[in-house]
Order: sequence, then C-alpha cells, then structure tokens
Amino acid sequence: MTVLAKKKSEEKFAALLLDAIDLAFTALGPNVKFSIYFNLEAKFALPKQQIPDRIEDFTNALETIFGQAAKQLEILIMKYLNDKVQCNYEYIGPKWLVPNLTFERYIKLVQMTIQGAGKKAVDVEVLLDDYRKPEQKT
Repeated sequence: MTVLAKKKSEEKFAALLLDAIDLAFTALGPNVKFSIYFNLEAKFALPKQQIPDRIEDFTNALETIFGQAAKQLEILIMKYLNDKVQCNYEYIGPKWLVPNLTFERYIKLVQMTIQGAGKKAVDVEVLLDDYRKPEQKT
C-alpha cells in the first residue's frame, strides 16, 4: 500500500468513526452531545478530530464521564460504526462464552478492515483470548 493510499484509508476510517460517534452522542440528545464534546476538549484535552488517533484516551474519558454506563455508549458507537462499514463478523465458539472484545480492539479491527479494503484479497484474522485460531469451517 502506498503512503498516499494508506493516508486516504486512515482518513476514511477517521471520518466513519467520527460519524458513528456523532450518531451515538446525538441519540442522547443535542444538548448532551454538545456537553460531551465540550468536556472531552476542556477536561481531557481531546478535541473531536483527535479521537480516531487517541482511542484509549477517548475510552478513558468516557469512563470518567459516564462510569459503568460508558460501556453502553461504546456498544452504541460500535453498532453505528458496524452499520457504516457493513462488516459481518461471525463468532466461532461456545454460545455461553462471550469473547473479550473491548471497544479498543473492535475499533482496531474495523480500522484494519477498512485499510485493507483496497486490496484484492484481505484476510483479517482475529485471535481469541487464548490466542488460538478459530477452527475453519469445512
């Protein structure tokens, strides 16, 4: 991938992520959306445009602002982002076991998917927490 193509895919990912975050914040109401962005910038020195490059800081800020409710907001952001990139992920494993997929891991996975979208064949392999490859379907 050329430097220009990589930059373009990073910009595409950033735009999709920021749009998904906007939709999630808007779902809480316009005043709440404004307040969240204001607090992110004023209290955490995290302007909106820097969020895609500072996911860990963004996650920590949401947890500070919302406490345990931040997880619900992260799920909402993931839902909107997933709708935008139209990715279909299939979890292979026991139905009773929920994979340890954090917000940061999910964002990284989507970013890798988008950056590889220009290639002819893209294989993004997700390893489960025990670092074994999921079994192949026959």
